[in-house]
Amino acid sequence: MNDMRQTLLWSMLVFSLVMLWEGWLRETGQPTMFSPAVVTQPAATATSKSTVPVSTLPPVPGTLPNAAATASPAPHALIEVSTDTLKATVDTLGGSLVKVVLLKHKQQEDPSQWITVLNREAKHTEIAQSGWIASTGALPDHTTPMLALTSQRKLVDGENALVLTLESLPVNGVKRVLTYTFARGAYVVDVKQTLINESGNALRPQWYVQLQRDGFVPESSGFFGAPTSYTGAAFFSNQDKFQKVTFDEIETGKADFVSKASDGWVASVQHYFAAAWLNNNPGAREFYARKVDTNLYAVGMMMPAGDVAAGASTSVTSQLFVGPQEEKQMASIAPGLELVKDYGILTLLAKPLYWLMYAIHQYVVPNWGWAIVLLVLLLKVVLYWPNAKAYASMAKMKAITPKIQAMRDRLKDKPQEMQQEMLKIYREEKVNPLGGCLPILIQMPIFIALYWVLLSSVEIRNAPWIGWITDLSVKDPYFVLPVLLTLSTLLQTWLNPTPADPLQAKMMWIMPLLFSGMFFIFPAGLVLYWLTNNILSIAQQWVINRRLGVS
Repeated sequence: MNDMRQTLLWSMLVFSLVMLWEGWLRETGQPTMFSPAVVTQPAATATSKSTVPVSTLPPVPGTLPNAAATASPAPHALIEVSTDTLKATVDTLGGSLVKVVLLKHKQQEDPSQWITVLNREAKHTEIAQSGWIASTGALPDHTTPMLALTSQRKLVDGENALVLTLESLPVNGVKRVLTYTFARGAYVVDVKQTLINESGNALRPQWYVQLQRDGFVPESSGFFGAPTSYTGAAFFSNQDKFQKVTFDEIETGKADFVSKASDGWVASVQHYFAAAWLNNNPGAREFYARKVDTNLYAVGMMMPAGDVAAGASTSVTSQLFVGPQEEKQMASIAPGLELVKDYGILTLLAKPLYWLMYAIHQYVVPNWGWAIVLLVLLLKVVLYWPNAKAYASMAKMKAITPKIQAMRDRLKDKPQEMQQEMLKIYREEKVNPLGGCLPILIQMPIFIALYWVLLSSVEIRNAPWIGWITDLSVKDPYFVLPVLLTLSTLLQTWLNPTPADPLQAKMMWIMPLLFSGMFFIFPAGLVLYWLTNNILSIAQQWVINRRLGVS
């Protein structure tokens, strides 16, 4: 039974890590180890989930100027504006937002450079577009040339917002006025579109907003080559909640998402950051996702604007979020927007952990590393009694190990009698051989949930702790924490009862080394969590061993 307990203990560790990897692959849309990539079944009814007819979508194929194009379809210029939080580039061809640089977030690879979320270059394209369409006749859209009507390009001290206004050339007698409002301290841009009908005919137009992105997904760089986080499109509505759509699903026509709703938004998600078109005003909208060109995809939503009489005009507003996945801020911007920060399979546990760690950082210590340490301390206080019982069981097991070993030597040729005698010893000593597994059973779900919290939280990105730990979201550059973790794990193993079987005893020392070795590529924040947990567990177990007279 003692051998079985040790085997079960380490099997739980390995199994938990395997399931962590399996869940990561599943949540990021990758083929998993135990099953092929999930093929989404078609929706049961075309009215709730269906593919939007291509004829009703904005005319984007083959018309978008990008870095790979040999010639632009019309003259255009790039207008650069900047605030205290971002630097944005607008193309006068269609008024598309073709680059957004976040001025409060440095690149991890090159700290001298800022993070770029939206961009249009030879190797990567991700841009925000908008415009008008109608069932009959062309209207100004994101391919129509525009002229800037305002000259301010930088938010100056004392002003709360910078406004950039553009007006299109007429298309069939119809003009489009596009107004961007960049607010101080914000990652949300207000976008107003005005349609001026000078065609002499009444119109019933639709307006659209969309994000166009290439299908590039960052190379695997995590545990066993796992991707760092989900990269792809996402839709949200109160009807169907949060839905992820990968580029492969769009490519193969297997994307399954709500197509018609009365609320919601569409987003392009990447690790730590996101871009999303929002419209918090209730009203009918139609979501779509499709392939535009080779390795180029568009996701967006269309909304009706009602009748526009000849000589009249109409205006619509939306918001464009381009920024970090800061959970509390996103939750205040639009319903469900915080869900782009995906915690994987243990969301119900990860969210409270993030909330608690965030509260500790905000109200107790302004350092994320020490916030993690205090989080572990609080968890150990909450779990003190279950752990104490488990450690007491392990201490009793260690105390009776010599007695069990003597019995095994005496009855080594009588396995059935040995098993009965072992059960008798456990009953007489009131020892549960499986009781020591409880700390692992409790800790592993918390460990996996915190792993997702540290993986997904942009607040941890570039956050220092002490000395050489300048970024808790990446591995320890000098492997000091993993080495200390390995030593603490070996010490903890020494405090545990030794199996009577020699092979089991050797495995008891080998398994901690294998387990600790995995932490050499884990984020420093996660290693700090487990090291702190080990140190507190060793202290608690040592006290209990001394109390029970076990050395």
